[in-house]
Amino acid sequence: MSTPRRYQFDNQLPATQAPQPVVYQPQPMTVPAAYEQPPVVVQHIHQAPPDRTVQRVALGAGAGGGAVAAGVYFGPLLISSLTVIGANLLFLAFIAAVGTWGITTVVRSVGGSDGKAAAANLAKARRKRR
Repeated sequence: MSTPRRYQFDNQLPATQAPQPVVYQPQPMTVPAAYEQPPVVVQHIHQAPPDRTVQRVALGAGAGGGAVAAGVYFGPLLISSLTVIGANLLFLAFIAAVGTWGITTVVRSVGGSDGKAAAANLAKARRKRR
């Protein structure tokens, strides 16, 4: 009859002896076997993704490898910087248009009849230039 377990993970088996250290014993080297036929070599060829394959070939060839590496690195950098510059210019153009519209509206409303007459004269002068 065994004693009841105090905990769920109590080990009921007796303790094992500590393993003895392994002592190195030199053995004579074996003579390589002479094959009657050449051994079969199993070679796994992994294909890289198509976009990287061309780049790696160009880099491995050595001709134009630096240009390929620069294109890989600076291409996305150039696209993102041009996009940000375009967005900034678009925002500045929008601010300029809103500012011009606001200033024109204020001048027309504050100027009274003189402002309206000046606007009419300016419109006439523009028409005459054409």
